[in-house]
Amino acid sequence: MSTSKALGPHNFKTISYAGLEKGPKLIFLGAVHGNETCGTQAIGRVLDDIDNGRLPIVSGFVTFVPITNPLAYARGERAGDRNLNRNLYPVAQALDFEDHVANWLCPLLAAHDILLDLHSTRAQNPAFAMLGPENNSGTLQPYQHKDQERSMALRLGVNRFVDGWLSTYARGVERRTKHADPGRTLSTLSTDPRYGVGTTEYMRSVGGCSITLECGQHDDPASVDVGYRAILNTLAHFGISAAPAPAPVTTYEALRMYEVHDRNHADDTFCKSWASFDPLQKGDLIGVRHDGTKLVAEADGCILFPDAKAEPGNEWFYLTKTIPQI
Repeated sequence: MSTSKALGPHNFKTISYAGLEKGPKLIFLGAVHGNETCGTQAIGRVLDDIDNGRLPIVSGFVTFVPITNPLAYARGERAGDRNLNRNLYPVAQALDFEDHVANWLCPLLAAHDILLDLHSTRAQNPAFAMLGPENNSGTLQPYQHKDQERSMALRLGVNRFVDGWLSTYARGVERRTKHADPGRTLSTLSTDPRYGVGTTEYMRSVGGCSITLECGQHDDPASVDVGYRAILNTLAHFGISAAPAPAPVTTYEALRMYEVHDRNHADDTFCKSWASFDPLQKGDLIGVRHDGTKLVAEADGCILFPDAKAEPGNEWFYLTKTIPQI
């Protein structure tokens, strides 16, 4: 076991274990957002299992980061100076605390093969996993590990999967920039496609395989159980631990993000109080623009991340469509 620390009073801490046999290098993150502590607690339970001999690490290499953003965690807030899970790249000159985190975290991710990042949500939603793209050689998010990633996803212990994040975000940036009100200054971050890059997107950009797991509601003890089970299943799936390999789920919901709508005006309003994963049928009314334009669902699926308090010029809601399989 090894521990590394840096940066004054807000230490970055990692705990790593190596097995006797060869195998992949896995990394688990908790508290990328400081008020999402289920990952921190789940990792703590797994570390206790390992240190007390209940979970032998027999092959490969595994790193745990219980608190990825210590400033946000100390405050009990989503962010320290800004959202760590956006625009995540090493920088030559750190301008805020999250830049310091990025300069430490990005090389750490690049030194591993597989990432599971544990999060939670404000709403009381069932757990779900955010997946990467299809295999492709494009410029936005080239990727060749879809099969490995999907195999891992099916063994996390959850039954809902969503993909299409970065490509949908990039389309939103393109529209936002093209149709911006000349009288309103847009944030540089909100018009940069790289702002959609967080931990899993960065991991894929350096050749790794990665999944974001939303374990449930922030304060629900069951969210910790979801994260704990997912870590154990992942370690067993890749042969890092000596536990039996978990079986894949066979019944699940698969969704693909295909559209994001910004709130263009303070008088843009939803037609009802929406929550993530509220179902939609093609043609359902979602909201009305200040000029009377109606926004409707273009396909059967769900609404995702609706934000009734979104500032003009920022994401208002995402749309997903149902797909047959991940």
